[in-house]
Amino acid sequence: MEIRLVMKTARSVSLELDDGGIYKTKEVYRILVNGDEVKTTDTVITSLYGLKPDTDYEIGVEDAHGTRQGEIAFRTDYEFVTLDVRKFGAKGDGVSDDTTFIQAAIMACPPESRVLIPAGTYKITSLFLKSGINVELVKGAELLADTDRSHYAILPGLIESYDETGDYNLGTWEGNPLPMFAGIISGIDVSDVNLYGEGSINGAANHENWWKNEKVMVGAFRPRMLSLNRCRNIRVQGLYFHDSPAWVIHPYFSDELLFCNLIVENPAKSPNTDGLDPESCRDVTICGVRFSLGDDCIAVKSGKIYMGRRYKTPSSNIHVYQCLMEHGHGAVTVGSEMAGGVNNLIVEKCRFYHTDRGLRIKTRRGRGKDAILDNIIFRDLMMEQVMTPFTANAFYFCDPDGRTEFVQSREPYPVDDGTPSMKRFCFENITAKDCHVAASYFDGLPEQKIEQITMRNVSVSFAGQAKCDVPIMSNGVEACCKKGLYARNVKKLVLDNVSIEGCEGEEIELHNVDEVER
Repeated sequence: MEIRLVMKTARSVSLELDDGGIYKTKEVYRILVNGDEVKTTDTVITSLYGLKPDTDYEIGVEDAHGTRQGEIAFRTDYEFVTLDVRKFGAKGDGVSDDTTFIQAAIMACPPESRVLIPAGTYKITSLFLKSGINVELVKGAELLADTDRSHYAILPGLIESYDETGDYNLGTWEGNPLPMFAGIISGIDVSDVNLYGEGSINGAANHENWWKNEKVMVGAFRPRMLSLNRCRNIRVQGLYFHDSPAWVIHPYFSDELLFCNLIVENPAKSPNTDGLDPESCRDVTICGVRFSLGDDCIAVKSGKIYMGRRYKTPSSNIHVYQCLMEHGHGAVTVGSEMAGGVNNLIVEKCRFYHTDRGLRIKTRRGRGKDAILDNIIFRDLMMEQVMTPFTANAFYFCDPDGRTEFVQSREPYPVDDGTPSMKRFCFENITAKDCHVAASYFDGLPEQKIEQITMRNVSVSFAGQAKCDVPIMSNGVEACCKKGLYARNVKKLVLDNVSIEGCEGEEIELHNVDEVER
């Protein structure tokens, strides 16, 4: 076994126990801290809390028979002081509004210090982070979001600069600069923050409050649970996020981010409650996170046409590994708001269960010439009960004009400044069993074909009682069941050791594919 350090703070550590397992280790292990057993674990990414600052530790890992499998040594980070929110007036009774007291502790916290949120239920509206601090929610601590919209600050979409040459963007909704309520936890232009612990953040959303008439803007658009706007070096570890008003975690124009060993859950019928949506972000790591959602688990974005053209900031260098995605529309989605482009996305060593799609690429005419998708890599994955494992849809019928002839026509249009492009996608060492709708459905633009799709060591099999549904969301695509590999408008398709078992009809159906390499 190889043990790797994923993240450490003054009080916690996350480790990767690499025994060849995917999300779950192959067996249960005992974790010893300086020789004393503290817990057992069956997950590859595992975390320890309650450590002391500026202290040397040796972590040992043993199997059930007491055989040492590996060890790692490290020193926890320095910590100056701890500020307990209770001493600032927070009651934690679930009734009193504790927002001001917790915010006071955050604002008073000096660099390299900790804001401590002890066990209890703390009713809040929005908390704003500050650079250079650590915020810990211990086990039994819950931040409970207020559901009264009138209690939330509104972040405007665009504020014009004094000289009228620039602008300042705060609020955003589905790729456009629009007013939104401040997040339950918000970071705006902050850096070097650790938000961690065994506590929970409860959005308290349901169909009587935030999810009621979800498409109607009431005062502003619904808040995120964790909103990071133009932040750097933010690390989030261990927390449980659930029942979010909208997208759960939304990093926006932010860099150097780590999301580690989280649980992110929303009900199946909760609207627009994606799990984690990096938008125009760079150098993002997502590891050991369990998602169970009613919308996309991870959705990588870069804005609609205004934001893409204005800022030309793609989402790039994103690494997702050792995660579990359950019950989402897409396990990992790209788009549809991706006018700034997405590149260098690697998803590996993950499990997908009962999601509608594994990879879900969504784009459309009008996203723009900067909407370039390139170097998207999926490898070493296990899928089960996924409706359609691989999809790329250049005719996604989003936005008010999404069903118009311009967006939906399968006839070629002139390539212009509004034409997006899909370049290189690679799928390697993937097993997808008990699928339902189709093995894959790739549908590129006729005027701008998908450049290359490579599938290597990919095995797809269908469930005995497979369900019938549409593989992608665009006009003219009919519901199907046990369909094979479908590809249209692709320049080069590489199929190396690809097997499809149990499909009905042709295993491989190709239309307007220039080159096939087998």
